[in-house]
Amino acid sequence: MRRVQTALALPGPTPDSRHDWQTIRTLLPYLWAWKGRVVFALSCLLLAKLTNVAVPLVFKDIIDTFTLPAADRMQQAALLVPLGLLAAYGALRFSTALFTELREIFFARVTQRAVRTITLQVFEHLHALSLRFHLDRQTGGLTRDIERGTRSIGSLISYTLYSILPTLVEITLVLGILAARYDRDFTLITVGTLIIYVAFTIVVTNWRTVLRREVNELDSAANVRAVDSLINFETVKYFNNERWEHDRYDEQMQKWEVAQIRSQISLSWLNLGQSLIIAAGVSLMMWRAAAGVAAGNMTVGDIVLVNAFLIQLYMPLNHLGVLYREIRQSLTDIERMFSLLNSNREIQDAPDARPLFAGGPDGNSGDPCEIEFERVSFAYEANRQILFDVDFKVAAGRTVAVVGHSGSGKSTLARLLFRFYDTTAGSVRINGSDLRALQQTSVRAAIGIVPQDTVLFNDTIFYNIQYGRPAAPREEVIAAAKAAHIHDFIERLPEGYQTRVGERGLKLSGGEKQRVAIARALLKNPPILIFDEATSALDSKTEKAIQAELDQAAVGRTTLIIAHRLSTVMNADEILVLDAGRIVERGSHRALLERDGLYSQMWALQQQEHLIEV
Repeated sequence: MRRVQTALALPGPTPDSRHDWQTIRTLLPYLWAWKGRVVFALSCLLLAKLTNVAVPLVFKDIIDTFTLPAADRMQQAALLVPLGLLAAYGALRFSTALFTELREIFFARVTQRAVRTITLQVFEHLHALSLRFHLDRQTGGLTRDIERGTRSIGSLISYTLYSILPTLVEITLVLGILAARYDRDFTLITVGTLIIYVAFTIVVTNWRTVLRREVNELDSAANVRAVDSLINFETVKYFNNERWEHDRYDEQMQKWEVAQIRSQISLSWLNLGQSLIIAAGVSLMMWRAAAGVAAGNMTVGDIVLVNAFLIQLYMPLNHLGVLYREIRQSLTDIERMFSLLNSNREIQDAPDARPLFAGGPDGNSGDPCEIEFERVSFAYEANRQILFDVDFKVAAGRTVAVVGHSGSGKSTLARLLFRFYDTTAGSVRINGSDLRALQQTSVRAAIGIVPQDTVLFNDTIFYNIQYGRPAAPREEVIAAAKAAHIHDFIERLPEGYQTRVGERGLKLSGGEKQRVAIARALLKNPPILIFDEATSALDSKTEKAIQAELDQAAVGRTTLIIAHRLSTVMNADEILVLDAGRIVERGSHRALLERDGLYSQMWALQQQEHLIEV
């Protein structure tokens, strides 16, 4: 596949300052990657317009032939001129369609490949952005922006190169013929009509663009509310808030309705103004042609020719107004998508970043790694610091657990290890190398995680487990499912491993989703494992069964366990107690109990809760 190097993903102007021509210039490299097809399509475009303009000229000669005096007409008939003209007329008509379709055929691949390439760049760029960006965005509005922007890119390319350029070529040819064959009044009237029409269209359409932008903003806002409500379908049902959601959505739709009506009314005024300008221009042209025929300066064929040119000009001119409006609307629609491409990557690889293992970004030495948090401080926001001077090391092949109350910063450690964020101070190291000096892909390839909140793809159970290592054979996927104690459950389902789990895995229970996540992490087979509340959604019996499997999975791997249930970390080589972002205690389970500190208090409280449950 041909690749086009562009600066789309680099920082650029904001949507408000982006000029339309800059947007078009951004698209040109994608088209020019197919130089041969572009040149051929443009040649077909020119030939199609030449044959189209030649049709009225031949038609004029046919009319003049049949309006000659009888004697002259007999002489012409003898020479078979009318027959030849009719044949030329038909050939030109067919040639216009032929060259137009050839242009469409050869340019179709250029357009679709450009749309595909840009869409993939947007998709890739969004995945490259930081977790902070995605947490601050709402999925409904983001997907609508991408959908509308992608569609508009195709429309922009199509309108510009299929319609605007052919129209300009045809207008130029017609004006040239009028100037060469007839009085300059015809050219002046045509040019004057064009100038007034284009100026009126631009002024009114620019005003309408503001209305269109408002419609898009309200449309995205309404879509955000709808998607957010549907994703949280169960919550809506729990609290019996269907009417509340209906009213919230309707409130947004009412605003959209008002803006859409204003936009439609402005469109009607634009259409009326354009029709008035065209009608005035046509009337002046026909009056001038009729006067020429009456004065004997023009033939009936001439007035037919002028009329045919007027029709040919009227249609593309009217279409030009529609196209200009559509192009402006398309440019407005893709502003948001370009703003996504212009979003800076908060976390980027350094120019000299190297892979964690010598085998490359996805390499894996098979040996456990050493993890070190060196005096790490971190804040999601300037006024909200989460970690304070956290300092610990997980030796290769060892297991360290981090416990603490909710909000103490435990899960933040996992996010920093994956390098979803960079530390505010201090450093995170793997095998002695600062994560900022390593390629992100190589770091993440070396880590497997069972997250606290397991989110699954709306696909089959098999797909969701195999996602841990997409190239893994079926036998290894099933083995991972057995290790996670979910194989028997899957086999009891009517469709087995081909059972679809629904949006975000909603068809599975919390425990079932977590076991799928465990199987996925085991299948990845990484040298580093992170269990972030890995058994929080499991019942006590299943937790004990899976805990043994997790302990077995941790053998030979460097493991970081983030847990609230202290019973799951008793066998860890070292336990860190995190409180308000600081490590307040560390040691083995027995040593921490003997210290009679915060860990001991948490243990006693959980034991009491367990006795109550029993």
